[in-house]
Amino acid sequence: MVTRRGFLAAGCCAACSTPAFGALAASGKAKPGLSTFAYDRVRLGPGKMQDQLAHQHRLFMGLDDDRLLKPFRQRAGLPAPGADMGGWYDDSADFHIDVNDWSTANWHGYIPGHSFGQYVSGLSRYVAITGDPATREKVRGLVTKYADTISPRFFAGYTLPAYTYDKIVIGLIDAYRYAGIKEAGPALDKVTDAVLPVLPEKALTREERRQRPYASEAEIWDEPYTLPENLFLAWELGLGERYKDLALRYMQDAALFDPLARGQSPLAGKHAYSHVNALNSAIQAWYATGDEKYLKAARNGFDFVVRQSFATGGWGPNEELVGPDDTETLLKSLTETHRTFETPCGAYGHFKIARSLLQITKDPRYGDSMERVLYNTILGAKDTTPKGETFYYSDYSDTASKFYRDELWPCCSGTFIQLAADYGISAYLRDGARLYVNLYVPSTLKASVGDLPVSLRQDTRYPLEPTTEIAVDPARAGRFSLMLRVPAWAGAGSRILVNGQPAGVAARPGTFVELDRVWWPGDKVRLLFDMAPRLEPLNAAHPEVVALMTGPLALFPLGHGEVKLTRAQWLSARQQGAEWRAGNVAFKPFMAIGDETYRLYGRLV
Repeated sequence: MVTRRGFLAAGCCAACSTPAFGALAASGKAKPGLSTFAYDRVRLGPGKMQDQLAHQHRLFMGLDDDRLLKPFRQRAGLPAPGADMGGWYDDSADFHIDVNDWSTANWHGYIPGHSFGQYVSGLSRYVAITGDPATREKVRGLVTKYADTISPRFFAGYTLPAYTYDKIVIGLIDAYRYAGIKEAGPALDKVTDAVLPVLPEKALTREERRQRPYASEAEIWDEPYTLPENLFLAWELGLGERYKDLALRYMQDAALFDPLARGQSPLAGKHAYSHVNALNSAIQAWYATGDEKYLKAARNGFDFVVRQSFATGGWGPNEELVGPDDTETLLKSLTETHRTFETPCGAYGHFKIARSLLQITKDPRYGDSMERVLYNTILGAKDTTPKGETFYYSDYSDTASKFYRDELWPCCSGTFIQLAADYGISAYLRDGARLYVNLYVPSTLKASVGDLPVSLRQDTRYPLEPTTEIAVDPARAGRFSLMLRVPAWAGAGSRILVNGQPAGVAARPGTFVELDRVWWPGDKVRLLFDMAPRLEPLNAAHPEVVALMTGPLALFPLGHGEVKLTRAQWLSARQQGAEWRAGNVAFKPFMAIGDETYRLYGRLV
């Protein structure tokens, strides 16, 4: 049984056996052991991932520029034609909260224009994938029109300036590097000048912010500790030395990274997504400075989050993390909340940090974690609607259902398109003549090994079927290695075949298996995974509260009633069409659930 405890133990073993987590370049900056491929090297094949990317692209291409730019123009005192977007996005005085009576809250106008930069980022990544000229012109228009609105007036009295500035930064960076919009560089300088007067002198914690004057509780929620990731990227792109200086200024060392580097968790009670996202700032700080403290903080922080995760890989019920000794919060959440995992945002942050740690360590457990989150959270999300209805929380409660957040255009509307655009770059990586297959998803990779063009194509229904096939098609015969991730949960019956014959290497769980050979056009690799049902407990304190797993999939019991089964009954579950059944209990994976009621956990009797 592979559990979160096993994930952490594997990490300890990997840390002891791996000679280095990367390298230091001659400049003193750190470098990863594995590199991702450019966006245009990977194309998704038919399936949910392709469908989500296509839907998100259509959605934002269909939104009128005037609507997207309206709050910026209004706050700049410019003519602002077009209909309101609604929800969080509008420039409205309606926003109101009362911490003593949350039922009176009005979220209309909460963070005007907050996700604009993420929409630009997602569209820019789509340009990088496809080269689509219409999307590039959409991005160009949004950037140049937005630049005309930039002034300090936008941030005057703004509730969460760092929060929205961070998203504008990534939008302008991605427009610059992926869509070739050079006007994004001067726009970044202009918006940075506009926001600096209202940013704090350092990355204040919420407790520190509360000690200063504030007009609204929401001002305490600003997130300057997430700024360094994208500011470091701006510096790396050559957009200005000041962005490195600003990134270092907003590293939350004393309150976050220093204790994490020492192996101590300061995460209890902290906002879940933003603090997991902040781990990506630690990665960028390690790249920029070579300081091992930041790599240790990122690794340890990720392990603390995995330790408090549900069987789905999701975390943060009610958007809060828990301490390492808290054994009860996850259990209580199954009956006390439907706000279990902030899905598009959480999956986006999780994928970024897991992908980075995989690149640095070459440890396949990070790929295992990515696929668990992929299949059990984001691929089950409801589509965002043109009106702005957005899937926000995955519900793992004992009376669960899928639902949209009440307010239109919340934060998850921005991260969803970014995450969908990143599916391809998460699937394959490389190290010289070694091509790593990290995710088993319908897709095609176009790569070169030296001067040898190579194509890999996956046709698969994994994990709904326990197999995947990879067509290897070099332009001519040539030697290189395929590195195949064998998940830690893989059973003893897992096998690897090349052209229908045993590959001669064992499918050892929890490793990247190397196939080093001369490859010929038309070669085929087939992986067959032993995905026998297994049980995963909620945590060590509650071994009787279990989720049914097969491979990376959590199987959700359908219906209202509590599920109590013996171990033999749980493990008797077998797939029957689109469902699994154990006696009279039907199960579905999250991505197959529609309007049914369901739960994640049952009881072992």
